[in-house]
Amino acid sequence: MEKQKILEYMRKKAYKPLTAEELQQSFGVKEWDPFIRLLNEMEKEGQIVRTRTNRYGVPERLNLVRGRLQGNAKGFGFVIPDADFPSDQDVFIHGNEMNGAMDGDTVLARVHSIKKEGLRPEGEVVRILKRGRTEVVGTYTDSKHFGFVIADDKRLSSDIFIPKEAKNGAREGDKVVVELTGYPHGRKSAEGRVKEVLGHRGDPGVDILSIIRKYQLPEDFPEDVLREAEAVPDSISREEIAGRRDLRDRTMVTIDGEDAKDLDDAVSVEPLDNGNVRLGVHIADVSYYVKEGSLLDREAYDRGTSVYLVDRVIPMLPQRLSNGICSLNPQVDRLTMTCDMELDGKGNVVRHNIYPSVIRTNERMTYHNVKRILVDEDPELMERYAPLVEDFRRMARLAETLRKRRFARGAIDFDFPEAKIIVDEQGKPVDIVKRPRTIAEMMIEEFMLVANETVAEHFYKRKVPFMYRVHEHPDSEKLQSFFEFITHFGYQARGKADKIKPRVLQQLLEEIKGQPEEPVISTVMLRSMQQAKYSAESLGHFGLAAPFYSHFTSPIRRYPDLVIHRIIREWIENNEKMSDKRRVALKEWLPGAAQHASERERIAVDAERETDDLKKAEFMMDKVGETFEGIISSVTSFGVFVELDNTVEGMIHVSYMTDDYYHFNESSMSLVGERTGKSYNIGDKVTIRVTGVNIDEHKVDFEFAGEDESDGTPPNRPQHRNPAKEDKRSPGNRNGDKKPAASGRKKGRGKKKKGKRNRRTG
Repeated sequence: MEKQKILEYMRKKAYKPLTAEELQQSFGVKEWDPFIRLLNEMEKEGQIVRTRTNRYGVPERLNLVRGRLQGNAKGFGFVIPDADFPSDQDVFIHGNEMNGAMDGDTVLARVHSIKKEGLRPEGEVVRILKRGRTEVVGTYTDSKHFGFVIADDKRLSSDIFIPKEAKNGAREGDKVVVELTGYPHGRKSAEGRVKEVLGHRGDPGVDILSIIRKYQLPEDFPEDVLREAEAVPDSISREEIAGRRDLRDRTMVTIDGEDAKDLDDAVSVEPLDNGNVRLGVHIADVSYYVKEGSLLDREAYDRGTSVYLVDRVIPMLPQRLSNGICSLNPQVDRLTMTCDMELDGKGNVVRHNIYPSVIRTNERMTYHNVKRILVDEDPELMERYAPLVEDFRRMARLAETLRKRRFARGAIDFDFPEAKIIVDEQGKPVDIVKRPRTIAEMMIEEFMLVANETVAEHFYKRKVPFMYRVHEHPDSEKLQSFFEFITHFGYQARGKADKIKPRVLQQLLEEIKGQPEEPVISTVMLRSMQQAKYSAESLGHFGLAAPFYSHFTSPIRRYPDLVIHRIIREWIENNEKMSDKRRVALKEWLPGAAQHASERERIAVDAERETDDLKKAEFMMDKVGETFEGIISSVTSFGVFVELDNTVEGMIHVSYMTDDYYHFNESSMSLVGERTGKSYNIGDKVTIRVTGVNIDEHKVDFEFAGEDESDGTPPNRPQHRNPAKEDKRSPGNRNGDKKPAASGRKKGRGKKKKGKRNRRTG
């Protein structure tokens, strides 16, 4: 009996809750024990609910929502429905209705009130299905008979009580990891024991280490996993090459960042006699070394992805693999999975072939050097790489053709500047620079995109169980809000929000290109989008305007890529066949694996973003009192956020705007002076002064420089507001930020990631 069949049956309109015996009879199941175990398992997971009369139904038919609780520093929270739950509407949970649930818990919530205009539905937690946290990172405060820990994560609104015998040597002001031994119940707060003392707050390295522990990122590999990695040979044997297509005589290169060590993709471009071009994308065959079910595989699954923090990388695979036998280092034999594509003059893939191969790359190129060859025509580099110069020019022409084709079909191109934070040996930030996006980065991006699309379409049409990268149609309410927002800049979007085509949004981006409002409109558009995720269903990729898309190109650092490489290998080795038993097993496993991979990706992104915010705040510590030019990136009822040219963002609270009383105009996203009529709008250029930095909260405070405070106007005061109501304004505001979804700081979904991760996620 399959879970999906039970869910489909219970979701039918005609279904009325049935007992286990009645369900057994309905399905014609003969064996009772396996069936009741399945029902119990589904109930435990919250997929189905058993009523007081011992009848079963799905949560959504019983006025319940299953999802993850996201807490707020003020004590309330939101239940965010699981990806496979029919509803995507968040439910507001008042502090008195949390019933012992904490941020990160998977819960069932009963909905009390229907949705009001502009507000979320409200409810209460009725069952905690799974605890999201076993550990908490925070600052220890000592008392005579006990201690307590103030969590770094402000979504945990209550302190953790620490009995005297459980302090484990922690002292006042220490950063500690607490193992939870008891969860909130009634008026009783959570309780724990100090598991690890990280060091005193302010000590070098403790800040990043605290974030690593907060997100429970696994730094070290278990000994048995390392032993398994050590057993992998560091060279290729003749036997391993047998059965693979030998491409060692084909000219190909890797092109990566200067500091990249895990080189997982190589490219080759060759002209064909018919006028077309053959593009080869050759990806490290990690699946050959990481066998399904092995210790390495289970560890990679748990990690889900490599994590790129400011000062270190936490890899998905041990370095012996990621930087060794799996890395496509120059002039050595490597096992790969190749996607050859024949492209015509318009960039259409007219033929393709996917197969296991063996390669030997000619050079390990960097983006910087390729750019210097193609754009600067650096004579020294052109002489050094003379045999490859024409290949690079051919690659540039092909990439431009692919790019034009992609935009012609409506793909959306967000070109946000990315910050690279440079730190010294002590981890102190010494500079923030913008990462360049040169022709070399764009070349590799286009080649990876077309390979990912080709692989996804190939296996979709063959009805092979697969894992896709999907980006669904934007929420119509958020998109409608965006359409209203851009009218204040004199722009209009053609089409209805619920049926919009990506081409319409790309045309808008082209229209605003080079205008002062470009970064603001682009940012707000991005925040109106859905978040890309992994799925066992091919739902298309809205942002790329692609009907089929997957992640095929980075199996060293993304588990979904490793999964589909394994499926590809199995399909090819079995003469493009798959047994019914294997199909069923994959169909059962892939949805859960896709959700897990999506969750691990979100954790990685949040950890990366938090380390960035921390180091940006630390960088501004010695800038207090200095003035900078910036652009208003967000406007709220309680102030404005300003982004500096170095990408640091800070807030100016209305209490610092002393020349008038300011009121928030929600329709225009502006603050307007009551007496003067002066307005502050998103996109305005302003001069600010840095007034303070809060390292613990990773925040920077600004004030407007040159404000006239001697005009007799009384100082402004903070606007009175309902905190619960603020966070219910928009279904998109899920981070507990003090901003509406359409204009908050850059915590929107789908924000591009750093460096190498960014160019190949699609």
